[in-house]
Formats: sequence, structure tokens, C-alpha cells
Amino acid sequence: MHEFTVGDNDFALDGRPLRLLSGALHYFRVHEQQWEHRLSMLRAMGLNCVETYVPWNLHEPRPGEFHDPGALGRFLDAAREAGLWAIVRPGPYICAEWENGGLPHWLTGPLGPRVRTRDAAFLAAVERWFAQLLPQVVERQVDRGGPVLMVQVENEYGSYGSDARYLEHLRALLVELGVGVPLFTSDGPEDHMLTGGSVPGVLATANFGSGAREGFATLRRHRPGGPLMCMEFWCGWFDHWGARHVVRDPEDAANALREILECGASVNLYMAHGGTNFGGWAGANRSGELHDGTLEPDVTSYDYDAPIDEFGRPTPKFHAFREVLAAYADGELPPLPPQPPALGEPVTATADGWVPLAGVLDALGGPETEHAVPPTFEELDVDRGLVRYALRVPGPRRPYPLSVRGLRDRAVVQVDGRPAGVLTEEDGVLAEPVAGPAEVTLWVESLGRVNYGPRTGEPKGITGGIRHERQFLHGVRARGLRLDAFDAAERVRALPFEALPAADAGTGAAADTGADARTDSGAGAGADARTAGLYRVRLTVRGAGDASLRLPGWTRGFVWVNGFCLGRYWELGPQEELFVPGPVLTEGECEVWVLELEGAGEVVELR
Repeated sequence: MHEFTVGDNDFALDGRPLRLLSGALHYFRVHEQQWEHRLSMLRAMGLNCVETYVPWNLHEPRPGEFHDPGALGRFLDAAREAGLWAIVRPGPYICAEWENGGLPHWLTGPLGPRVRTRDAAFLAAVERWFAQLLPQVVERQVDRGGPVLMVQVENEYGSYGSDARYLEHLRALLVELGVGVPLFTSDGPEDHMLTGGSVPGVLATANFGSGAREGFATLRRHRPGGPLMCMEFWCGWFDHWGARHVVRDPEDAANALREILECGASVNLYMAHGGTNFGGWAGANRSGELHDGTLEPDVTSYDYDAPIDEFGRPTPKFHAFREVLAAYADGELPPLPPQPPALGEPVTATADGWVPLAGVLDALGGPETEHAVPPTFEELDVDRGLVRYALRVPGPRRPYPLSVRGLRDRAVVQVDGRPAGVLTEEDGVLAEPVAGPAEVTLWVESLGRVNYGPRTGEPKGITGGIRHERQFLHGVRARGLRLDAFDAAERVRALPFEALPAADAGTGAAADTGADARTDSGAGAGADARTAGLYRVRLTVRGAGDASLRLPGWTRGFVWVNGFCLGRYWELGPQEELFVPGPVLTEGECEVWVLELEGAGEVVELR
């Protein structure tokens, strides 16, 4: 049992000053069998604490339906075994480049801008969730023999809102549910952020990537007393699909870390180890200074250019940080743990079966419903995945432009079963006009809900309607396919996989139907036909271990290995391969599913 307190200038453990040297490591972005290794890497770098968020939407995918609610507790137990203290940031909003900032789609859909406020409906859902979650934290507080030193109230709230009554309600709720360790808030070192996000009587901390003296000076203007802490020292950054890979010079990052420590402050490296957005949980941003511009979806990797890379390996930044942190350690730093085994032999394999996208939807999707106007993903209860919208253009009528208003985020379109183009939020008009009568099908995919800024929680799908010339088209049939439908591995294996016929010269993505559509479009189902659907690949593994999976020639979709969803791939880059945790692989035959949404390639490579 210990006592952790917040003093006028320092943190104290059992009355003795304690500088927190923490690192962010999200349990939900690391395979559980690799927690021990990653936590040991934090210790070897010179850290004495680990910090983690908690993603509400991961654990409560539907109201009152809880998925693996004990994961946080197991992670905190692993941290204690590794000799680390812990900081918990339970939200309810977490940002974290995570889908919807961690907020459930079933809540943001109906409530919209009422989330993250004193709104009674929002608070009632938070109270139910916290009652489920917080016992894991309370039982593991430092005064009960556990590792938990501090718990955060909300997250960077000053970047979003100014509802002081909401923050006070959360503070009181945490205390009411048993949190007795010190509470804190974290915000950017700007006046409006600190005034909007802090709570009287609760420690305020700052988030920044450089300029520690200036950042702490701003914090001191708002809070003359209390320990200084950079709760998020941004030592790297994240990537967006279609943008360049972001890196930060190790020496520059080490100098910024040194400046924080020279100020006498505590620090939390964000990220110490980033991990992976498994399961298609990557979020998205909006461009521009006000975060209200073009959608910028995040890649699957959350490597973050962190000192410990996605594979758990030390980088030059790791060694630079270790050198800085060694000066603040009590004694010699522990050695680096052995690296987890890597894949013994590379493997290349081709698909031995496929199911057209419509067949996958028939077997795993929700019911088809008809609506006056296109329903959103939220109305169809789709968090991650895609929706098929189908409608009839009346006729006879001459060709007119067909357009989609409020498209979020991407639609593969067919007219009378033939490929007609791909629409995006920026370009929602088909290149070729459509004559009536015609049957139009749109496969719409969410590329990740916004996780930061004023458009957090915005709906997905078709949010504004479908028009033929200026006329709205009504009577829309819609059917959703959630990614978690693939968690039922036996249902997936029972799909009517077809043998791949000989490839022909076709290049159309006949995603909507099976053999008839292939005939109509002039495209076969072989790899060269680049047909959308679910592909099954069997490969033989010798020497199971950490690996990279590559899909040369494939366009965009999701990948599962032995039923474990690695996440999204996209030829757009900059990410060119997916991390496969060693525990996912088995010695001998392994099964890969590739859900290709535009055009399939020929081979899958594991190396």
C-alpha cells in the first residue's frame, strides 16, 4: 500500500518526491500476449510509469453490450508485474486518433453536438459506462496495492468546449464511483484551452511537442502552484492515407525531452510505443487550422515514429531517450528484453476461393430496409464497415448527372450492374450522366470517424441525399455490413466460397452480384479481373513469429489472419504493409481473408 499525493511543487509517494517518467502505451493497440514485452521495453528506456486511454466504443459496441470489459484490469496488472506505475485516462472522449475519439456511434448519432456536454442523455450513458469500467481502476489504485497513481477528467476538453458544469459532473462522478487517487486534466498550453478544459481543485497539465519553457510558463499563469507535467510530449506523429510518412529527428526529440526534465517537470511520452489500429479502429481528422476541412483518414499503423516501433524494436530515438532518462533513474537501467521471435520463412500465396461482395452481405450483413432518403451508418447501426444503397432512377428520361450530397466517405457505384465510378466527399458527381430507367447501387465505406475537433461524431454514409439532375431520388434500399460480423469465424468459413475461374481481360469491379454480374460486366473473378469480394488465401507458416503482410496490386479493403483483423490496407499509401503479431500466426496452415472493395491483386506476401 502506498500514498500518492500532489504537492505545491512535486508529486510525492509516501512523502518522498517522485518524478513521473511515463510512456503512453495503449493496451488496445498491442496484442495481449505482447504486453509484457512492450512494458519491459518502457522500463528499459528509463520510464517508471505507463499511461493508457480507454476506448469506450471498443468495449460497448452496442448499448449495454460489453466486449472484453476486463481488458484494462489485466493490463494494469501486467504493468504492476513489470514494475511500472500507471496513469489511466478513461475519457469518455479520448481522441487518440481512434474511431470517433472513442465515443460510441450509437450515442453520437442521435445526440450530435450534445455529446461532451451536460446533456442528460449523454451523462446517463457515461454514468452507465463508468459504473462498468471504473471498478477495475478503483481496485488497482496505489492505496490498495495497485499501480494506478492518477486518473484523468475528460481529455483536452479546452480544445473542444467550455461546459464547466460538464467537467465538474465528471469529476464528481469519478469520486462517487471510488476514485481516490489524484485527478488531473490535460490541455494545450494556450489560454482558451486551459480556461476551457481545467477544473478548480484538479491538477492541470499541458500537452506539447517542444518549447517546454514557454508551455510551462503559460501553464503557470493559470496555475501558480502544483507539479509541472507534460502529459503528452509529442515525440512523433501519426500518418494519413495519401500523405507523406511523418518522422521526427531523434536528436531534436531528445533535446525537447531534456528541456522538459530540466524544468523540473514530469513527463509522459506520447507515444512511447504506438502499436496498431487493429480491427479497422483508426480514426480521421479534418484539415485546416479549425479542423473543419477535408477528411484525412488515419492509416492502420500507429507506429507514431515512437521510440519503440510497431514491432516492439528499439529505434535510434529509443537510445537517445534512454541516454537522457538515465540521468534521472534510481540506479542502473534494466537491460532490453529479448525481441519476440520473427517469422522464420517468407511465404507468398494466391487465393483459392472468393465470395462476391453481395454474397458476403447476404450472409453477414444486417437486414435490408427501405427508406424515403438514404439512412446514415448510425441509423443502420454500422460502426466500422460499409453500407450498400440501392435505388431506381425512373424512366424513360434522358441522361442527367447523378450526384451524392453529403457523402462520407467513399462510394463505389454501379449502374445496371456495370461499374460506373468511384465518388468521394470532394467529388460526388458521376463522370457519365445516367439515363432512366436504371438501377443504381452504391457501396459506401466509412474511412474512419473524425476523432478531434468540431466535427467529432459527425455521421457517416450518405447524409444529404442522391440527386438526378436537381431532383432528389427517393425510395432507397439500404443494408449494412459491420466489420465485427467477421468475428464469427465459423460463419465466415461457411460462406459459399467459389473456385477462381481463369482470369480474363476485364477490369470492372462487379461487386454487386455473383456470376451474372461478372458476365454482364465482362469481368471474370480471377485476380486479373480485379473483382471486389472476399478472398480466401491459405498459406503454410514455418517458424511463426512477428511478420509483415503485403498485398501488391490490391486496391483497398481489410485483412484478417486466422480470424484476427489486422485493419485496413490501401494502395494510396504511405503504409505499404500491415503488422502481423506473432501470436496471431500458427505453425502450419494459416488462413487469410481479404475483403477487397475495389479491385483485387494476385498474391498475398507474408515476410
